[in-house]
Amino acid sequence: MKVLQLCFRVPYPPHDGGAIAMYDIMYGLSKKGHEVYALAVNTPKHFQKDDVLKDIAKVKTVFIDTTISATDAFLNLFKSIPYNLERFVSADFEKALIELLQQNDFDIIHVEGTFVAYYIDVIRTYSKAPVVLRAHNVEYLIWERLAINEKNPLKKIYLILLSRKLKAFEKKYFSKYDVIAGITKEDNQRLDELGVKTEKEFIPAGVELSRFTIDPHIKAKPHTLFIISSLNWLPNLEGLEWFIQKVWPEAKKKNPLLELHIAGKDTPESVLKLAGNGIFVHGYVADASIFMQHYDLMLVPLLSGGGMRLKIIEGMALGKCILTSAIGAEGIACESNKDIWKEDQPEEWIDKIGKYFSAREEYASIGANAHQVIMEQYDNDKVVDRLVNLYKRLLNRS
Repeated sequence: MKVLQLCFRVPYPPHDGGAIAMYDIMYGLSKKGHEVYALAVNTPKHFQKDDVLKDIAKVKTVFIDTTISATDAFLNLFKSIPYNLERFVSADFEKALIELLQQNDFDIIHVEGTFVAYYIDVIRTYSKAPVVLRAHNVEYLIWERLAINEKNPLKKIYLILLSRKLKAFEKKYFSKYDVIAGITKEDNQRLDELGVKTEKEFIPAGVELSRFTIDPHIKAKPHTLFIISSLNWLPNLEGLEWFIQKVWPEAKKKNPLLELHIAGKDTPESVLKLAGNGIFVHGYVADASIFMQHYDLMLVPLLSGGGMRLKIIEGMALGKCILTSAIGAEGIACESNKDIWKEDQPEEWIDKIGKYFSAREEYASIGANAHQVIMEQYDNDKVVDRLVNLYKRLLNRS
């Protein structure tokens, strides 16, 4: 098949959840012999050359300055389109999309998430191909959850207004697609409840297992915890702050040998200042797999957010025991106390951390069980096969 993939950023390098999800679909389709074209927003934060993915796709990028502006954010209060999405609306991107659609006869058009969902009307005008929306998450829910936890009253009001705009946008625009390929069952259900009547298919994000091979020569450092995440994403920063304030002091007091290792791109100054007293801040690490294997218990503290945490999937693929929240584990086929730990209260986190290091044998099976879940359900080859089968069903209807 000839597939056009619309991306809200150039999905390279595949180091964070959004980039990994898009890259693995592109790579998986190419690997199976499909011809992939991609039109991607080239942002200042993730800027890449057009030829960076030439081995797997024909990629065209369009530069859009998506830099957040306080002035623009304020002025957006008087517009219908949410500020998050307005930053991705561009006449140049629309022009490039029209040219691609006029010059090529695509079998399927695959749109990656809310940030580029806006372009469905352009696609419908210039193409008769079936259009699939890959719903990475329900975006309004992320901001709704952030609003609930926000203490600053002005920020809280802004977040509430933003989440309402996003809710209206997603209801309107998601309804224009042929199929929504949701990464989680929970998000598909939320879209049903929102009133989006479009057909929905549950297709989880996969893991390209070749990137996450367990190295038997690496032994995890004893008494270590680690967090690895994109530190430019508000839910990750919120969760890290919660852990540092509510869990870390007591956990460290009970186990003075304990170390916390934090890694992630775009590490802000507030996180860099945490270093000391057993906390190590690594910043960006080139190889997440190697970093994960050097440390022991993986932590994913999340109070808000949505979709599916690909870093949890990657940690499970490496056989790590993972402690997260119910929101963190959302959308992942995992069972608490069997192949993951799901706890929400600080005292429960403190208790689990203490037990993990005092009774290691009791919990040794959790990482092994997690690894098995990934092999069976999240192998990218199998996930892309499910996506291709969806494409074929759509083509058979047209």
